[in-house]
Amino acid sequence: MRDAKSSATSRRNLLLGTAAAGALFAAGCTSNENNDSDGSSKPAANTSDDKPGKEVTIGFAGPQADHGWLNAINEQAKRRAKEYQDVTLEATEGSNDTAQQIGQIETLINKKVDVLVILPADGKALTQVGLKAMRAGIPVVNLDRVFASPQAYRCWIGGDNYGMGLNAGHYIGEQLKDKKNAKVLELAGIDNLELTRQRTKGFDDALKNYPNIEKVGRQAAEFTVESGQAKMAQLLQAHSGFDALWNHDDDQGVGAERAIKQAGRDDFLMVGGAGAKHAMDAIKADNTVLKATVLYPPTMAASAIDLARALGQGKGVGGLAELEIPASLTLYSAVVTKDNVDQYLPTGFS
Repeated sequence: MRDAKSSATSRRNLLLGTAAAGALFAAGCTSNENNDSDGSSKPAANTSDDKPGKEVTIGFAGPQADHGWLNAINEQAKRRAKEYQDVTLEATEGSNDTAQQIGQIETLINKKVDVLVILPADGKALTQVGLKAMRAGIPVVNLDRVFASPQAYRCWIGGDNYGMGLNAGHYIGEQLKDKKNAKVLELAGIDNLELTRQRTKGFDDALKNYPNIEKVGRQAAEFTVESGQAKMAQLLQAHSGFDALWNHDDDQGVGAERAIKQAGRDDFLMVGGAGAKHAMDAIKADNTVLKATVLYPPTMAASAIDLARALGQGKGVGGLAELEIPASLTLYSAVVTKDNVDQYLPTGFS
């Protein structure tokens, strides 16, 4: 699963919502075309009439698409690149084996691509190959899972795990602020991942603003349907009454919803995480306990291609005064509810 910087680092980064980021890129580093593509998630908006510029070859290396979000990342990058007449994308076969991914990136370096976009299977393990690319004069856009050294990339772009938890907690808090002795549960992801710890910290910090709410239970799943179902069943068995649940990941949420349905429970509200299409469909239908999901937008891959193109052509980002692109961009974790789901449905992933 995805990983990102600590909350302290995230707070220092430039915070951009997906809509704001799209507006900035559209103004200064987007394509001359705007093609629609069918599939599980649509590309981020790209409406500029910018003329084709210098030809740029972008190397793209990501992990194996063994999760809906990762598959959407790959699709977003490939679709965005196709929108540009002046971009050639050299994409590797995704791999979760660090040695194999390092070899794939070294191949791209030897091909002398103009820019690299890398979502590492393991940021720490792939830091050296990022450094190798930068030393070879190939700028690197580090996507989401951060390298151990900022010298290994020119620009980092990714999601805000702490912000996910924070926004989930504030949404639940606002729904329950008038309820006395409200109780909430948390269905987390893999506990040994920093991203999971950051999401939990954000959630806990948000709940501190609501003295009437207590988190009474937590289980850690594994970002899979099966683990979500098993861990949710345990939570339901241990807690006969509660008011809200935050589930870190919409894929494991499929299993959680199965357990909830099997238990015949509908006496609480549920908030998901990441922004899967099935979750947004359920939110729109408004006929289950799932009332919201907090985004971890895979559109960041499309924006990474925008940034790579800008680097290759020596551009900055439209809407900003600086001549160079920023060193880091942290995307905002919007809360999708019935009120705004139509706006976000095109980016939902399967």
